[in-house]
Amino acid sequence: MVSFSTLYNNLKPIILIGFICIYSTKTKAKQLEKKDTVAPIVKSKLIFIKAETIKTAAGTKSVVFNTNGTKLYAMNLEGMSISEFDRATRINTRVFKFKGTKALGWDYKKHTTMDSFEEKPVEACFSNNNQILWVSLHNAKGIVPINFSKDSIHHDLNLKKKKIYIQYPDKKRKDSLEVPLIKTGKTPKVIACTSNDSFLLVSNWHSNNVSVVKLNNGVYPYGKVIATIPVQSIPRGIAIDNDNQKTYIAIMGSKLISVIDNKTWLFERNIKVASKPRHIVLDNKKRLFVSYNSLDKIACIDALSGKKLFDIKTKNQPRTIALSKNNKYLFVTCYGGNALEVFKINDTGFIKLYTLESEGKPVGVDIYENENTIEAWVCNYKEGNVKIFTFKKEEILKK
Repeated sequence: MVSFSTLYNNLKPIILIGFICIYSTKTKAKQLEKKDTVAPIVKSKLIFIKAETIKTAAGTKSVVFNTNGTKLYAMNLEGMSISEFDRATRINTRVFKFKGTKALGWDYKKHTTMDSFEEKPVEACFSNNNQILWVSLHNAKGIVPINFSKDSIHHDLNLKKKKIYIQYPDKKRKDSLEVPLIKTGKTPKVIACTSNDSFLLVSNWHSNNVSVVKLNNGVYPYGKVIATIPVQSIPRGIAIDNDNQKTYIAIMGSKLISVIDNKTWLFERNIKVASKPRHIVLDNKKRLFVSYNSLDKIACIDALSGKKLFDIKTKNQPRTIALSKNNKYLFVTCYGGNALEVFKINDTGFIKLYTLESEGKPVGVDIYENENTIEAWVCNYKEGNVKIFTFKKEEILKK
């Protein structure tokens, strides 16, 4: 008769192997279960498709889409006009031509005054659901509203007005209107609107200040300056943080970005940056993207702390920058480099995707984006045209 201890010792290896098999099977099952529940990794790719060119007028300085992306407006500084384009067809649907008034301008190469005209459009933005296009006039010391929803002819003798002739493609029909000039400061540049359509901010290059305009879209002249905020030197780019009620001003005449409190419209603090920031945009993570025209660089800065997160070299003289609506891509016009550069934005840095030729000194850029496509509309100052770069978005799923 075999004892229990002898039987156990004989069966012990078999029992041990059984336990190992059972444990191994359960572990593999858990691993498989865990693997099956892991979310797929989504990687985004941007594929360049084509480039098209459409004519505008002399000295195209900036471009802006209306909020739904159906129309684009090009500010033709030397042409003293605004070209309206239908985005889908690329057709020039109207031209808003200003009547010229002699004035002193500024020669940026010689750094002195020169004979010019008041009515030179620089930058623009929309308010009131595309109803009013606000335009800065380089030598008029102010901005004008073009109201697309109503006749803007008024007879207020105390308010200076600008005459605009409207031309159509068939050249057989002409309209005209008068728009009020709202005085801001000397050499107004960038205009930005708060998300609730309550205020505009205007950077005044030669006044070293920023104007705050309270909007009244229903009553002519649709806005009134309520505050003037002095800054340390030449201001240009503007980015508004509507959530935290802050405005960031790129001080191109220094190494600073100034922060304004939108509740009081007072200067709050300065953020130290590398050199002469020109243009700035803010993403949904509260990061500022900045172009450094003289350094040939763009940078990403934490807006709240002021800390530089990362930067990258660009072609010569990066000017205007535009952020895609999905906050994944940054488009940069390089004036001296005659190029549009496209960067993918990661949490830790930029990845350069494309350097695309855009002859004729590119300055302004704005973005149209839908689910499948991104279009970058770039205006070339010297050539007087807009070049349209079309990209296809692709999503790659990996498990």
